[in-house]
Amino acid sequence: MARVSFVNVSPKGGVPKLPTDRARVCFTQVEGDKQNNLKHHGGIERAVCLYSLELIQDLILEGHSLEPGSTGENITIEGIDWSLMKSGLILKVGESEIKVTGPTTPCKKISDSFLLGEFSRISEIKNPGWSRWYASVLKEGLVMKGDLVSII
Repeated sequence: MARVSFVNVSPKGGVPKLPTDRARVCFTQVEGDKQNNLKHHGGIERAVCLYSLELIQDLILEGHSLEPGSTGENITIEGIDWSLMKSGLILKVGESEIKVTGPTTPCKKISDSFLLGEFSRISEIKNPGWSRWYASVLKEGLVMKGDLVSII
């Protein structure tokens, strides 16, 4: 059973995003989370960034210094088969419903979390299956740590 492990926001923008118990997922962003670069983050198609707790744990075993939120994800999910992530997938996350819109492109701002600064380790192009994913919001709602995540 998939669950929300962490809800992460950055009131000042950028990374890391810090854990919070809950946040409202809105059509253009996660409430309480600021994006400093609106060209590449936020907005209707990139309102929420998702990542897998299991992938974070595997990356830590490789020697990277990640923790939930350090790569900029808003919602860290555990217990979901990340290979199922694809554009168009609809998820119920807490009270919200979101639609996966595409993989994120990693940038150098997250390089401190990676061994030798190799942030491209989570590039969907270079390492398929390891990317964070963006989602649009179909139904706004509160998301809390521990909430169920299900594929609709």
